[in-house]
Amino acid sequence: MTDADRTASLASSSQPYASLHPEVILNAVESVGFPCDGRLFALNSFENRVYQLGVLDGDPVVAKFYRPGRWSEPALLEEHAFAQALARREIPVVAPIADGQGATLHAYGGFRFALYPRCPGRAPELDDPETLRWMGRFLGRIHAVGALGPFTHRPSLDVRTFGEDPSQFLLRHDFLPPDLRATYESVVADVLERVRRCYARTGPVRMLRLHGDCHPGNILWSEGGPHFVDFDDARMGPAVQDLWMLLSGGHDEMSAQLGAIVEGYRLFYDFDPAELQLIEPLRTLRMIHYAGWLARRWADPAFPANFPWFNTQHYWQDHILALREQAAVLDEPPLALSALGR
Repeated sequence: MTDADRTASLASSSQPYASLHPEVILNAVESVGFPCDGRLFALNSFENRVYQLGVLDGDPVVAKFYRPGRWSEPALLEEHAFAQALARREIPVVAPIADGQGATLHAYGGFRFALYPRCPGRAPELDDPETLRWMGRFLGRIHAVGALGPFTHRPSLDVRTFGEDPSQFLLRHDFLPPDLRATYESVVADVLERVRRCYARTGPVRMLRLHGDCHPGNILWSEGGPHFVDFDDARMGPAVQDLWMLLSGGHDEMSAQLGAIVEGYRLFYDFDPAELQLIEPLRTLRMIHYAGWLARRWADPAFPANFPWFNTQHYWQDHILALREQAAVLDEPPLALSALGR
Protein backbone atom coordinates (compact mmCIF):
# COMPACT_ATOMS: atom_id res chain seq x y z
CA MET A 1 0.00 0.00 0.00
CA THR A 2 1.39 3.39 -0.96
CA ASP A 3 1.45 6.37 1.39
CA ALA A 4 -1.29 7.99 -0.68
CA ASP A 5 -3.51 4.90 -0.51
CA ARG A 6 -2.93 4.49 3.22
CA THR A 7 -3.73 8.13 3.90
CA ALA A 8 -6.96 7.90 1.91
CA SER A 9 -8.07 4.84 3.87
CA LEU A 10 -7.66 6.33 7.34
CA ALA A 11 -10.30 9.04 7.37
CA SER A 12 -13.33 10.09 5.42
CA SER A 13 -11.88 13.58 5.39
CA SER A 14 -8.13 14.05 5.27
CA GLN A 15 -8.47 17.63 6.46
CA PRO A 16 -11.05 17.72 9.27
CA TYR A 17 -10.31 21.37 10.04
CA ALA A 18 -10.03 22.64 6.46
CA SER A 19 -13.10 24.86 6.87
CA LEU A 20 -12.16 26.19 10.31
CA HIS A 21 -11.08 29.61 9.09
CA PRO A 22 -10.48 32.59 11.42
CA GLU A 23 -13.82 34.07 10.43
CA VAL A 24 -15.59 30.85 11.45
CA ILE A 25 -13.75 30.81 14.79
CA LEU A 26 -14.64 34.43 15.57
CA ASN A 27 -18.26 34.02 14.49
CA ALA A 28 -18.61 30.83 16.56
CA VAL A 29 -17.43 32.55 19.73
CA GLU A 30 -19.62 35.58 19.11
CA SER A 31 -22.62 33.29 18.51
CA VAL A 32 -22.62 32.41 22.22
CA GLY A 33 -22.38 35.96 23.47
CA PHE A 34 -18.69 36.87 23.50
CA PRO A 35 -18.00 39.81 21.15
CA CYS A 36 -14.45 39.42 19.89
CA ASP A 37 -11.94 42.21 19.41
CA GLY A 38 -10.15 40.42 16.56
CA ARG A 39 -7.22 39.03 18.53
CA LEU A 40 -6.83 35.33 17.77
CA PHE A 41 -3.94 33.10 18.87
CA ALA A 42 -3.62 29.39 18.09
CA LEU A 43 -2.57 27.37 21.14
CA ASN A 44 -0.59 24.16 21.13
CA SER A 45 -3.03 21.33 20.38
CA PHE A 46 -3.15 18.59 17.75
CA GLU A 47 -6.09 16.38 18.69
CA ASN A 48 -8.43 19.36 18.76
CA ARG A 49 -7.97 22.96 17.67
CA VAL A 50 -7.66 25.46 20.50
CA TYR A 51 -7.51 29.26 20.28
CA GLN A 52 -7.27 32.20 22.66
CA LEU A 53 -9.51 35.07 21.63
CA GLY A 54 -9.68 38.64 22.86
CA VAL A 55 -13.10 39.78 24.05
CA LEU A 56 -14.39 43.35 23.95
CA ASP A 57 -14.60 44.77 27.48
CA GLY A 58 -13.80 41.41 29.02
CA ASP A 59 -11.15 38.82 29.75
CA PRO A 60 -9.89 36.63 26.90
CA VAL A 61 -11.50 33.23 26.42
CA VAL A 62 -10.16 29.96 25.09
CA ALA A 63 -12.19 28.14 22.45
CA LYS A 64 -11.74 24.41 21.89
CA PHE A 65 -13.05 23.03 18.59
CA TYR A 66 -13.43 19.28 18.95
CA ARG A 67 -12.06 16.93 16.32
CA PRO A 68 -15.00 15.83 14.16
CA GLY A 69 -15.99 12.22 14.67
CA ARG A 70 -13.87 11.55 17.75
CA TRP A 71 -16.36 11.84 20.61
CA SER A 72 -20.13 11.56 20.60
CA GLU A 73 -22.11 14.44 22.03
CA PRO A 74 -23.01 12.45 25.18
CA ALA A 75 -19.32 11.67 25.72
CA LEU A 76 -18.39 15.34 25.43
CA LEU A 77 -21.15 16.31 27.83
CA GLU A 78 -19.89 13.72 30.33
CA GLU A 79 -16.46 15.34 30.23
CA HIS A 80 -18.00 18.77 30.81
CA ALA A 81 -20.22 17.53 33.64
CA PHE A 82 -17.24 15.93 35.39
CA ALA A 83 -15.14 19.10 35.16
CA GLN A 84 -18.05 21.21 36.39
CA ALA A 85 -18.68 18.86 39.32
CA LEU A 86 -15.04 19.27 40.33
CA ALA A 87 -15.18 23.04 39.97
CA ARG A 88 -18.33 23.25 42.13
CA ARG A 89 -16.32 21.61 44.91
CA GLU A 90 -13.64 24.28 44.48
CA ILE A 91 -11.14 21.81 43.06
CA PRO A 92 -8.83 23.80 40.77
CA VAL A 93 -9.79 22.58 37.33
CA VAL A 94 -10.49 24.64 34.22
CA ALA A 95 -14.13 23.84 33.48
CA PRO A 96 -16.11 24.92 30.41
CA ILE A 97 -18.11 28.14 30.56
CA ALA A 98 -21.88 27.67 30.67
CA ASP A 99 -24.14 30.06 28.79
CA GLY A 100 -27.33 31.60 30.18
CA GLN A 101 -29.20 28.33 29.61
CA GLY A 102 -26.50 26.24 31.24
CA ALA A 103 -25.17 24.83 27.97
CA THR A 104 -21.44 24.17 27.68
CA LEU A 105 -21.31 22.47 24.28
CA HIS A 106 -22.06 24.56 21.21
CA ALA A 107 -22.17 24.07 17.46
CA TYR A 108 -21.22 26.36 14.59
CA GLY A 109 -20.18 25.79 11.00
CA GLY A 110 -20.22 22.02 11.35
CA PHE A 111 -17.99 22.03 14.46
CA ARG A 112 -18.75 21.39 18.11
CA PHE A 113 -16.90 23.66 20.49
CA ALA A 114 -16.66 24.83 24.08
CA LEU A 115 -15.35 27.99 25.72
CA TYR A 116 -13.04 28.11 28.72
CA PRO A 117 -11.64 30.92 30.87
CA ARG A 118 -8.01 31.77 30.22
CA CYS A 119 -5.98 30.48 33.16
CA PRO A 120 -2.28 31.25 32.77
CA GLY A 121 0.38 29.41 34.69
CA ARG A 122 3.77 27.77 34.52
CA ALA A 123 4.98 24.19 34.65
CA PRO A 124 5.00 22.65 38.14
CA GLU A 125 8.34 22.05 39.87
CA LEU A 126 8.10 18.31 40.19
CA ASP A 127 11.45 18.01 41.97
CA ASP A 128 9.95 19.77 45.00
CA PRO A 129 8.34 17.35 47.52
CA GLU A 130 5.93 20.02 48.75
CA THR A 131 4.73 20.60 45.17
CA LEU A 132 4.17 16.85 44.81
CA ARG A 133 2.23 16.68 48.08
CA TRP A 134 0.10 19.61 46.90
CA MET A 135 -0.57 17.80 43.63
CA GLY A 136 -1.42 14.64 45.52
CA ARG A 137 -3.99 16.46 47.64
CA PHE A 138 -5.81 17.75 44.58
CA LEU A 139 -5.62 14.43 42.75
CA GLY A 140 -7.10 12.75 45.82
CA ARG A 141 -9.99 15.22 45.73
CA ILE A 142 -10.49 14.68 41.99
CA HIS A 143 -10.63 10.92 42.47
CA ALA A 144 -12.97 11.17 45.45
CA VAL A 145 -15.43 12.87 43.11
CA GLY A 146 -14.57 10.53 40.25
CA ALA A 147 -15.50 7.55 42.41
CA LEU A 148 -19.03 8.85 43.00
CA GLY A 149 -20.31 7.52 39.69
CA PRO A 150 -19.10 6.04 36.38
CA PHE A 151 -18.83 7.39 32.87
CA THR A 152 -21.33 5.65 30.63
CA HIS A 153 -20.37 7.13 27.25
CA ARG A 154 -16.58 7.30 27.55
CA PRO A 155 -14.24 4.30 27.24
CA SER A 156 -12.11 2.64 29.88
CA LEU A 157 -8.33 2.51 29.92
CA ASP A 158 -7.52 -1.18 29.63
CA VAL A 159 -5.45 -3.67 27.67
CA ARG A 160 -7.92 -3.74 24.80
CA THR A 161 -8.38 0.00 24.26
CA PHE A 162 -4.75 1.05 24.84
CA GLY A 163 -2.95 -2.09 23.64
CA GLU A 164 -4.82 -4.47 21.41
CA ASP A 165 -6.83 -1.95 19.38
CA PRO A 166 -3.99 0.46 18.50
CA SER A 167 -1.51 -2.30 17.67
CA GLN A 168 -4.03 -4.03 15.44
CA PHE A 169 -4.76 -0.72 13.71
CA LEU A 170 -1.07 -0.31 12.89
CA LEU A 171 -0.92 -3.80 11.44
CA ARG A 172 -4.18 -3.62 9.50
CA HIS A 173 -3.15 -0.38 7.82
CA ASP A 174 0.40 -1.48 6.99
CA PHE A 175 2.24 1.18 8.93
CA LEU A 176 5.03 -1.22 9.82
CA PRO A 177 7.81 -1.58 7.23
CA PRO A 178 7.59 -5.09 5.69
CA ASP A 179 10.92 -6.17 7.19
CA LEU A 180 9.77 -5.16 10.72
CA ARG A 181 6.15 -6.26 10.64
CA ALA A 182 6.65 -9.79 11.99
CA THR A 183 9.04 -8.54 14.66
CA TYR A 184 6.61 -5.87 15.85
CA GLU A 185 3.73 -8.34 15.88
CA SER A 186 5.73 -10.78 18.01
CA VAL A 187 7.09 -8.14 20.40
CA VAL A 188 3.75 -6.42 20.98
CA ALA A 189 2.04 -9.77 21.58
CA ASP A 190 4.72 -10.62 24.15
CA VAL A 191 4.50 -7.33 26.06
CA LEU A 192 0.70 -7.40 26.10
CA GLU A 193 0.75 -10.88 27.58
CA ARG A 194 3.15 -9.64 30.26
CA VAL A 195 0.85 -6.68 30.91
CA ARG A 196 -2.08 -9.07 31.37
CA ARG A 197 -0.05 -11.07 33.89
CA CYS A 198 0.68 -7.86 35.82
CA TYR A 199 -3.04 -7.09 35.93
CA ALA A 200 -3.73 -10.63 37.12
CA ARG A 201 -1.17 -10.26 39.94
CA THR A 202 -2.74 -6.96 40.94
CA GLY A 203 -6.17 -8.51 41.43
CA PRO A 204 -9.46 -6.62 41.05
CA VAL A 205 -8.78 -3.05 39.97
CA ARG A 206 -11.04 -0.27 41.22
CA MET A 207 -12.06 1.76 38.16
CA LEU A 208 -13.07 5.40 38.57
CA ARG A 209 -13.41 8.55 36.51
CA LEU A 210 -9.96 9.99 35.84
CA HIS A 211 -8.34 12.99 34.23
CA GLY A 212 -6.75 10.31 32.08
CA ASP A 213 -3.82 12.31 30.66
CA CYS A 214 -2.31 13.88 33.77
CA HIS A 215 1.15 14.71 32.47
CA PRO A 216 2.94 17.93 33.54
CA GLY A 217 1.84 19.75 30.39
CA ASN A 218 -1.77 19.53 31.55
CA ILE A 219 -1.00 21.12 34.92
CA LEU A 220 -0.47 24.85 35.26
CA TRP A 221 1.02 26.34 38.40
CA SER A 222 0.23 29.79 39.73
CA GLU A 223 0.58 31.54 43.07
CA GLY A 224 -2.48 29.67 44.28
CA GLY A 225 -1.04 26.28 43.39
CA PRO A 226 -1.86 23.89 40.56
CA HIS A 227 -4.86 23.84 38.28
CA PHE A 228 -5.65 20.99 35.96
CA VAL A 229 -6.57 21.57 32.32
CA ASP A 230 -7.75 19.50 29.34
CA PHE A 231 -10.07 16.72 30.46
CA ASP A 232 -10.44 15.65 26.83
CA ASP A 233 -9.01 12.18 27.62
CA ALA A 234 -11.08 11.65 30.76
CA ARG A 235 -12.12 8.02 31.06
CA MET A 236 -12.56 5.15 33.49
CA GLY A 237 -9.34 3.64 34.81
CA PRO A 238 -7.20 2.82 37.86
CA ALA A 239 -6.28 5.74 40.11
CA VAL A 240 -2.54 5.26 39.60
CA GLN A 241 -2.94 6.32 35.95
CA ASP A 242 -3.22 9.94 37.11
CA LEU A 243 -0.14 9.61 39.33
CA TRP A 244 2.58 7.79 37.43
CA MET A 245 3.08 10.37 34.66
CA LEU A 246 4.28 12.84 37.28
CA LEU A 247 7.28 10.61 38.09
CA SER A 248 10.73 10.82 36.52
CA GLY A 249 14.30 9.73 37.08
CA GLY A 250 15.64 6.50 38.50
CA HIS A 251 13.90 3.93 40.67
CA ASP A 252 14.77 5.60 43.99
CA GLU A 253 13.84 9.06 42.72
CA MET A 254 10.46 7.87 41.47
CA SER A 255 9.82 6.04 44.74
CA ALA A 256 10.44 9.24 46.72
CA GLN A 257 8.29 11.32 44.34
CA LEU A 258 5.46 8.83 44.53
CA GLY A 259 5.72 8.79 48.32
CA ALA A 260 5.22 12.56 48.43
CA ILE A 261 2.26 12.43 46.05
CA VAL A 262 0.55 9.61 47.95
CA GLU A 263 1.11 11.36 51.29
CA GLY A 264 -1.02 14.24 50.04
CA TYR A 265 -3.40 12.00 48.11
CA ARG A 266 -4.38 9.94 51.16
CA LEU A 267 -5.64 13.00 52.98
CA PHE A 268 -8.68 12.89 50.66
CA TYR A 269 -8.84 9.43 49.08
CA ASP A 270 -7.52 5.97 49.77
CA PHE A 271 -4.65 4.69 47.63
CA ASP A 272 -4.46 0.96 46.97
CA PRO A 273 -0.77 -0.14 47.06
CA ALA A 274 -1.62 -3.07 44.79
CA GLU A 275 -1.91 -0.56 41.94
CA LEU A 276 1.86 0.01 42.11
CA GLN A 277 2.08 -3.14 39.99
CA LEU A 278 0.24 -1.30 37.21
CA ILE A 279 2.69 1.59 36.74
CA GLU A 280 4.92 -0.15 34.18
CA PRO A 281 1.98 -1.90 32.45
CA LEU A 282 0.27 1.48 32.07
CA ARG A 283 3.49 3.01 30.74
CA THR A 284 3.71 0.17 28.21
CA LEU A 285 0.11 0.63 27.11
CA ARG A 286 0.69 4.37 26.67
CA MET A 287 3.65 3.68 24.38
CA ILE A 288 1.55 1.39 22.17
CA HIS A 289 -1.42 3.74 22.23
CA TYR A 290 0.69 6.77 21.31
CA ALA A 291 2.01 5.08 18.17
CA GLY A 292 -1.54 4.10 17.24
CA TRP A 293 -2.80 7.63 17.90
CA LEU A 294 -0.22 9.14 15.55
CA ALA A 295 -1.16 6.58 12.90
CA ARG A 296 -4.88 7.27 13.23
CA ARG A 297 -4.23 10.98 12.75
CA TRP A 298 -1.67 10.66 9.94
CA ALA A 299 -4.21 11.81 7.35
CA ASP A 300 -4.47 15.17 9.13
CA PRO A 301 -1.83 17.42 7.47
CA ALA A 302 -0.88 18.85 10.88
CA PHE A 303 0.58 15.51 11.94
CA PRO A 304 3.18 14.83 9.22
CA ALA A 305 4.20 18.49 9.52
CA ASN A 306 4.71 18.34 13.30
CA PHE A 307 5.79 14.72 13.76
CA PRO A 308 8.12 14.18 10.78
CA TRP A 309 10.05 11.49 12.65
CA PHE A 310 7.00 9.23 12.90
CA ASN A 311 6.50 6.32 10.48
CA THR A 312 10.14 6.16 9.45
CA GLN A 313 12.30 3.05 9.52
CA HIS A 314 14.29 4.53 12.39
CA TYR A 315 11.12 5.30 14.40
CA TRP A 316 9.82 1.74 14.17
CA GLN A 317 13.20 0.26 15.03
CA ASP A 318 13.37 2.44 18.15
CA HIS A 319 9.75 1.70 19.05
CA ILE A 320 10.30 -2.05 18.88
CA LEU A 321 13.47 -1.71 20.96
CA ALA A 322 11.60 0.35 23.57
CA LEU A 323 8.88 -2.32 23.80
CA ARG A 324 11.51 -5.03 24.24
CA GLU A 325 13.04 -3.04 27.08
CA GLN A 326 9.60 -2.68 28.65
CA ALA A 327 9.11 -6.44 28.43
CA ALA A 328 12.09 -6.86 30.76
CA VAL A 329 10.88 -4.11 33.11
CA LEU A 330 7.45 -5.75 33.38
CA ASP A 331 9.06 -8.79 35.01
CA GLU A 332 10.88 -6.72 37.63
CA PRO A 333 9.48 -5.95 41.11
CA PRO A 334 7.11 -2.97 41.02
CA LEU A 335 7.97 0.49 42.25
CA ALA A 336 7.64 0.75 46.02
CA LEU A 337 6.44 3.69 48.03
CA SER A 338 9.07 5.52 50.02
CA ALA A 339 8.60 5.62 53.78
CA LEU A 340 6.94 9.00 53.26
CA GLY A 341 3.93 7.52 51.53
CA ARG A 342 3.51 4.24 53.36
